[in-house]
Amino acid sequence: MATKASRSAARLMMAPAVILLLGWMLVPLIMTLWFSFRVYLPLRGGDQGWAGFDNYIRFVTSSAFWPSVQTTLIIVLGVLAITVIFGILLALLLDQPMWGQGVVRILVIAPFFVMPTVSALVWKNMFMDPVNGLFAHLWRFFGAEPVSWLSDASLPAIVMIVSWQWLPFATLILLTAVQSLDSEQLEAAEMDGAPIVKRFWFIVLPHLSRAITIVILIQTIFLLAIFAEIFVTTGGAFGTRTLSYLIFQRVLESQNVGLGSAGGVYAIILANIVAIFLMRIVGKNLD
Repeated sequence: MATKASRSAARLMMAPAVILLLGWMLVPLIMTLWFSFRVYLPLRGGDQGWAGFDNYIRFVTSSAFWPSVQTTLIIVLGVLAITVIFGILLALLLDQPMWGQGVVRILVIAPFFVMPTVSALVWKNMFMDPVNGLFAHLWRFFGAEPVSWLSDASLPAIVMIVSWQWLPFATLILLTAVQSLDSEQLEAAEMDGAPIVKRFWFIVLPHLSRAITIVILIQTIFLLAIFAEIFVTTGGAFGTRTLSYLIFQRVLESQNVGLGSAGGVYAIILANIVAIFLMRIVGKNLD
């Protein structure tokens, strides 16, 4: 039983870590808010005074703002759909007894540990190159014209690259949930004559609902800030400019820190809106 003195000692020992974490989060946020209200041009004299809400108005009224938000949401929804559906299928497959099961699981999970920049470069040069890529050779083998993925099908290509990297994470979480399923329920349903589709729909899928919720929440948080894959593949061209890439262009390419900081605030607001929406819709599974 914890006493008042022990609780006070615990708080005292935790205080440095809590203060450090708060500083780690609050200092960049406060600086972003400060610069968003300033005219700050590093290559043209630095801080040029107070801007008020002009940066916010300029950013949201830009012709690139709403298309970048739309592109971001399309990529997030596409990756979530692929990783959840195929993650469930892979989790069920990996749960079956097979020869070399441990090696297979390691190979399936391995892409998650590859850096986003490296995986995007591999896909760009090894698979999606319209001349020497693996897909190009495959298309020619079947007598079809190779597809220039990163220009003619840029959004599906980005979704494919990001999904390949996040699929192992979804599979790992869902596999853990599948392994915790009570096998007696499935055996009883099988003995009662329930077909495999109904066993999956009424027993397996409800059991996976909490794991699916965790996968959706965690992946959405990271996918809203997708940047590296776009930077090394399309450079934001061909309709692949996300909100985070637009902020990058405003800060580094246009050298307008104030305008980019205002975009960063919009990105924080968008992330919170999406997170609240997801918690309302699917977060009840975490209760």
